[in-house]
Amino acid sequence: MADQNNKPKVSIVVPTYNRIDFLKECLQSIDDQTFRDFELIIVDDASSDETEAFLQSRPLTQYIRLQQNQGVSKARNVGIQLARGQYICFLDSDDLWLKEKLKIQAQWMDAHPECMAIHTDEIWIRKGKRVNPMNRHAKQGGYIFDHCLPLCVVSPSSVMLRATLLEEVGLFDESLPACEDYDLWLRIAARYPFHYFSDKLTVKRGGHEDQLSRKYWGMDRFRVHSLVNLLESGILDSRQKRVTAQMLLEKCRILILGFTKRDKTDAVSEYREIMGKYAILAGLEEEC
Repeated sequence: MADQNNKPKVSIVVPTYNRIDFLKECLQSIDDQTFRDFELIIVDDASSDETEAFLQSRPLTQYIRLQQNQGVSKARNVGIQLARGQYICFLDSDDLWLKEKLKIQAQWMDAHPECMAIHTDEIWIRKGKRVNPMNRHAKQGGYIFDHCLPLCVVSPSSVMLRATLLEEVGLFDESLPACEDYDLWLRIAARYPFHYFSDKLTVKRGGHEDQLSRKYWGMDRFRVHSLVNLLESGILDSRQKRVTAQMLLEKCRILILGFTKRDKTDAVSEYREIMGKYAILAGLEEEC
C-alpha cells in the first residue's frame, strides 16, 4: 500500500452493493497487484449483506459506508473526492484485475505525461463461462469519440485516468441510474484520445441478476439523456455536434418503436419532440 505520509501514485475506487462474495475475489485481485504504490477506497452503497462487517476488519483500506443506497455514480464520486493519487482507477466489485494491470498502466502514464486516459482489453465471463464479446464491443485507442457514441466501449474497471482530467470534465452524472460510464467516456473522448493496451488485463464478470443492464428496460433512455446534455454542453466542435445529433435521432427512433409497442403515448411524444429539436443539427431537416 501507499506510504501513509505521502500521496500515493494511484487511487483505486471500488464501489460495492450487496456483492460480498464477488467483492472478496475483487479485493484479492487488488492484493495480488505487483504495483504497490496505491491507496484503496471502498465505498459501500448501503449494503445489507455482510459487506460492512468484512470491510471494517480489513487493514489498510479506507472504507466509507453510505447511509442509503444512492447508486454507483454517487459511490464512485464519493471515492473520487477522497482520492489523493495522481492517477485514479475504478474496479467494480464484480470484476477482477490481472496482477500486472496497475504496473503496466502506471508505467505508461509516467512515461507519457500527455496521456490523460488509458484502458485495456478484457476477458468476458458470463455466468461463470468465458465468452467472446461481439464486434460492436471491440476496443480501440486514439480519438474514439465516434466509436463511443453507439454504446459503452470502455470498461470502468479497465481505465486509469489522471486525477486532473476529472477536475476538468467533471465526475459521474448522479442523475443517471445506468450508462453513467457511457456519459463520462464521451465527455473525455470529446477532448482527448484514449491510449489502449490490447493486453487482457481486466476480467469483466456478468450475467448475474443485479447488473444494471438487466435491471432497466430501454437503456437508450439514459444514453439519450447523456447525448442531449453533451449537445448542450458547448464542448463539441461542429463535426462532433453533427454525429452526436445523428446518434441521438437514431436512439430516439428505437425508443419510439419500443414505447409505441407498449402504448406509452406520452413517452412517444417526448422523444418525437427531442428528434424535432435536433434534426436540423443532425443535417436531417425532414425529421422536424
